[in-house]
Amino acid sequence: MTWIRALAAAGLSVFLPGAGHALLRDWIRALLFAGLFVSSVVIFFPIAELSAAGSTADAMAVVEAETSTVNQLFVTFIVLFAAVDAALRAVNVPPGTGGDTDGTSCPSCGKELDEDLEFCHWCTTRLGGGDENETEEKPAS
Repeated sequence: MTWIRALAAAGLSVFLPGAGHALLRDWIRALLFAGLFVSSVVIFFPIAELSAAGSTADAMAVVEAETSTVNQLFVTFIVLFAAVDAALRAVNVPPGTGGDTDGTSCPSCGKELDEDLEFCHWCTTRLGGGDENETEEKPAS
């Protein structure tokens, strides 16, 4: 299930950088990538000509003719970086997301747990407290 979530986050980030992070509930990174993408498009692409284009093919022809290759690569880099970052965050690869928490962490996904709940609110893994061990031992006695 984690890989499906990672692929979904990466796919959404390719469609709109920041959307994959929003899926992962990483709101600050979502706003950061979305803002970076939108501002780079406004700075590097000819917005007036793009809005006057009649179809997507016309808009792509305008981007190709009016924008330098370096600017196109810069925007593409932002999109790919957002997709890779969202995928890696979905599978808990970045340092600092596991083991450095003050409270308890989920044995399945490694994220911080709410101590009042009997399940992980991130991955919905049921936490095996003392109740399950006691019910298993009683019939055996």
